[in-house]
Amino acid sequence: MILFDIDGKTGKARNITSPAQVKALVTALKVQAPDRRLIVAIDQEGGKVDRLKTAYGFPSAASQASIGATNDTAKATAWAGSIASTLASAGINLNLAPVVDLNVNPTNPAIGALHRSFSADPTVVIRMASAEISAHHEAGVRTALKHFPGLGSATANTDNGVADVTKTWSEVELEPFRSMIQARLADVIMVANLVNKNLDKQHPASLSKPIVTDMLRGQLGWTGVVMTDALGAAAITSSFGRAEAIALALEAGNDLLLFANQEGYDPNLITKVLDIIEAHVASGRISETRIDDSLARIATFRQGLT
Repeated sequence: MILFDIDGKTGKARNITSPAQVKALVTALKVQAPDRRLIVAIDQEGGKVDRLKTAYGFPSAASQASIGATNDTAKATAWAGSIASTLASAGINLNLAPVVDLNVNPTNPAIGALHRSFSADPTVVIRMASAEISAHHEAGVRTALKHFPGLGSATANTDNGVADVTKTWSEVELEPFRSMIQARLADVIMVANLVNKNLDKQHPASLSKPIVTDMLRGQLGWTGVVMTDALGAAAITSSFGRAEAIALALEAGNDLLLFANQEGYDPNLITKVLDIIEAHVASGRISETRIDDSLARIATFRQGLT
């Protein structure tokens, strides 16, 4: 489950109005799932990407860019500790952060222009992100590194269209992911909806087996949970139908498929997605073994949740 404060299309309130309301909502949802530890996710990066806003009574949180500019791990730890404490007090156990994209293009409408990157320097990004993750773990909150294999050089926002980084991406953008995988700090890794034809000439990263299975799992050695970025984003819907996108995402090796339901709220979205997955399995396109592999990784991840 993922929480949003407003609907991306209508601007109407969604799941968040006050600290007490969020805590009550999450508590009630966890009661409905007594046989498993419910994954409750949110995008609480700080700065402009904050679902738990001060307008709703939550503490303010600086942007990643302002924290990265200090290059001070103590400040990063204190900043992240405040965010993590806020999430933990509401019962939220997965923060879709930190952004570990390098600030290659400061005018990038998805990253740089929104002050979502710690730095263009991978060393700074790794130091700040590592401090952030450790602070979250101290509070009992898990994190998701994003956006693999690196969105920092983009000139478009994948929420609104296709972001092609074929001519601007470089392998140094893998360094934060590689470092935190090797340090055993990563919990979940989110794959971007970007296009990088150097890595896959046919599919965006989130739907790409060469990127998810061969690069992330094979070359970088990641054995944990992989999740897609929002599969309702324009970068996906403009080129693939929902059913095809789901099939490709599963074939690529993703475990969690993210549907933000922000492009026009559909109360039956979950049922529709499950029906599509079941149809793919029934047709033989997606094997039961493929589903079981993801379920096993998710079950292991759940064991560390509060």
